[in-house]
Amino acid sequence: MSEFAGFRFPPEVIILAVRWYLRYALSYRDVEELLAERGPEVDHVTVYRWVRRFTPLLIDAARPCRHTPGDRWFVDETYVKVAGRWTYLYR
Repeated sequence: MSEFAGFRFPPEVIILAVRWYLRYALSYRDVEELLAERGPEVDHVTVYRWVRRFTPLLIDAARPCRHTPGDRWFVDETYVKVAGRWTYLYR
C-alpha cells in the first residue's frame, strides 16, 4: 500500500510542499502561500503534518545519492609535498 493512500491531495503536491519547506527553510505559512498561488488551498497545519510524516521518506530516498568521502576528486584541488610535508593545494 502506498504511503500516500488516504490523503486528499496527490503525492506530487505533498512532496513538493515538503521539499520546499526542507530545501528553502520556509515557514509553514510560506509554503501554504506558495501552494495557494499554484492552485491547491492547503492549511499550514496540514503542511506541518506532511513534513512530520514524509521527511523520513525523503531522507531515505536521498540516501543512496550521497557520496562517500574520497569517492570523487576535482582537478583544481590536490595534495602536494612541499619541503617534505603534504599540503593541500586549491587553485
